Amino acid sequence: MLHGEFASVLQAGTREDFRGEVVRFAQRLGFDTVSVISVVDLGINRLEIESIDNAPAGYADSISDTRAARRDPVMQHCRKQSVPIVWNQDTYTREGLGDLWEEQAHFGYCTGIAMALHLPQGRHFAMGVERDQPLPSDRGELTRIVADLQLFAVHALDAAMRVLTPGPAVGERTILTPREIEVLHWTMEGKTAWEVGAILGISERTAVLHINNAMHKLECGSKHQAVLKALRLGLIG
Repeated sequence: MLHGEFASVLQAGTREDFRGEVVRFAQRLGFDTVSVISVVDLGINRLEIESIDNAPAGYADSISDTRAARRDPVMQHCRKQSVPIVWNQDTYTREGLGDLWEEQAHFGYCTGIAMALHLPQGRHFAMGVERDQPLPSDRGELTRIVADLQLFAVHALDAAMRVLTPGPAVGERTILTPREIEVLHWTMEGKTAWEVGAILGISERTAVLHINNAMHKLECGSKHQAVLKALRLGLIG
């Protein structure tokens, strides 16, 4: 299930290890810069924010208009949705933010792809890759790039929550039932809920219930994230 180029980020043990894996992935994908943001909502207007990037020197200081930054169409999209956004100059000019695009384009931020993952308990993860060249005009190639970014982001999320915003180890307080472990195992093998139900002799609805319970216990927002976390914790193999 895990491709080497995606799985290696799961082994990151430090912030620098994680940054190196993220930068290498972005460059293999054909992008010069990359940024990752991990956000944990602690309540009462308290946010724990950690970020990793390889932005050029001076880039952060140049984007001085915070009001415009808050209206950044890419940032606003990622705050509200988990669907990736493919952006370019038109994305900004349509919102009357051509000046903001011009500022960032000076540093090579001309086109890019960004996405976010929103998890339970007020946790959020966003990742974006950028470059100074146009994105591929071939729809099939662009779709592949977006799919690779999505798959890597799911892997990077687990490492980011562990390395950037460490908390109590999930494995120390999580007990999955034998059935939940079985369901995650077959999900790892690529089986649908209906197929898992047929294999285990339970209904599709019951299989979905076990998947959702495992996701909740592992504090994951999707079954794919739950499988990755269960693998890292040694709950399945």
